[in-house]
Amino acid sequence: MTSEWIHIPHLSKPRTSAPLLTGRRVPTKTESVSESVHKITGDYLRLQLFLFFMPAKNQGIAPRKPRTDAQRNRERILEVAKEAFTRSGANASLDDIAKEAGVGAGTLYRHFPTRDALIEAVYRTEVEKLAAAEKKFSENLPPLEALRAWMLLFVDYIATKQIIGPALNSLVGGPSKLYEGSRGQIQGAIDSLVKRAIKSRDIRRDLEPFDLLRALIGVSHVASGPDWQQSARRLVDILITGSRPIN
Repeated sequence: MTSEWIHIPHLSKPRTSAPLLTGRRVPTKTESVSESVHKITGDYLRLQLFLFFMPAKNQGIAPRKPRTDAQRNRERILEVAKEAFTRSGANASLDDIAKEAGVGAGTLYRHFPTRDALIEAVYRTEVEKLAAAEKKFSENLPPLEALRAWMLLFVDYIATKQIIGPALNSLVGGPSKLYEGSRGQIQGAIDSLVKRAIKSRDIRRDLEPFDLLRALIGVSHVASGPDWQQSARRLVDILITGSRPIN
């Protein structure tokens, strides 16, 4: 019996594995391991380059601003805290402040984790009001009127500082660093207002801006009665008149 070549399909051709559903490339038996690694590595590098140069979807998105209700709660807490520290000093009950502000104790502590943090925030808020007022007055009033309006507001700031002074003195390490940080904002505001008034020729060019504030601060320290604020407000008009150019 002669031998015949019997064709068996699965023996005559190399078998290949079916592609996996994971998308991974499976090398054939005729491929060397090094060739497979080379191809896979090339695919990986191309993917990395694509991801690197692909523009981020969140580019140009502005940082999220505090929610309106959260900001409103913070402002309300600061208003109530200012009144509470005025009445009771640094030992005012934080729970009572939260209750009067209409928020829970957790909300208060989320904004101000410690008593010192709340006291500092009350003071900084008053300084921020001064800084914001300088821009508002400059935009809406003539130079000399803007300077006068801001100096009157500075008198109120001095009064607030005196009222919450005992609370500020209770801060760990004292309030000196807090005062130093606020001085720059106050100095910047009065400098800007005076320069604007000098440019409009409403006041003399040799006027030193901070001298105006020193005069008002001096009245607050010298006056012993509760009506020192009225004296300081009258002094504002005297200072403005004395600062006019000499003909």
